[in-house]
Amino acid sequence: MLKDFKTLDVTHDKTVLRVRLNQPETGNAITSEMLAELLKVLRALEDDNSVRVMVLSGAGEDFCTGGDRREFPALLEQDPSGASLRALASRAQRVCAALSQQYVVTVAELHGAVIGAGLGLAVFCDLRIGTDTCRFRMPEVGLGVPPAWGGVLPRLVEEAGQAQVRRLLLTAENFGAARALELSILHEVVAPEDLEASVAKWVRPLARRDPLTLRTTKGMLNSVAAAAEAPVGLYDEELLTASISRTSLARRS
Repeated sequence: MLKDFKTLDVTHDKTVLRVRLNQPETGNAITSEMLAELLKVLRALEDDNSVRVMVLSGAGEDFCTGGDRREFPALLEQDPSGASLRALASRAQRVCAALSQQYVVTVAELHGAVIGAGLGLAVFCDLRIGTDTCRFRMPEVGLGVPPAWGGVLPRLVEEAGQAQVRRLLLTAENFGAARALELSILHEVVAPEDLEASVAKWVRPLARRDPLTLRTTKGMLNSVAAAAEAPVGLYDEELLTASISRTSLARRS
């Protein structure tokens, strides 16, 4: 069922589904095709009661370096109305909503660069573990676009706190694993050589949990999160389109 992916490596082992972003040559930059494949996986999970844990990771040197910025101006050139770009933004929101509303426990296994949209994917996971060499950044403001990708801003604020997120967004500064741990962006920091074993220590007991209890608990947590997070709708998609259009024109001139 879950096979023949171009941008993902997906393996299913009994109660654990492992999803690896598999475009290491681009730093696992998120494209429209990757979003479509992620959405396919997440929707399949909704009908698969055998899975209790999903582990999200990245191939190569980085977890994810963010959205593929080459795709934005290309979409605008193909469709100056911005409809294609809005469709891309809408797909990102659907992926993040599906990730946050899953009834399975989602674990982000992080290493290397975790930037922009990559950080967005990570914070929508329930549990996040990273190496002490992880590098984080929210570069959107520095790139001339608002932080609208995937509706991530409310989630970031809920997880890390408004004052801290405000600083990181407006300054677009880099921060490391120790700072991410302080902000609860990471739940645990380990040495690179210990990452897989540390994830396994989380996954093994979760995979043995009673499935009904696990799904009920996740449903309760999802309800609390949904009440706390304000919706981010088409206003942000339109703002994103306008900002990218302006930035693309500025680079051409």
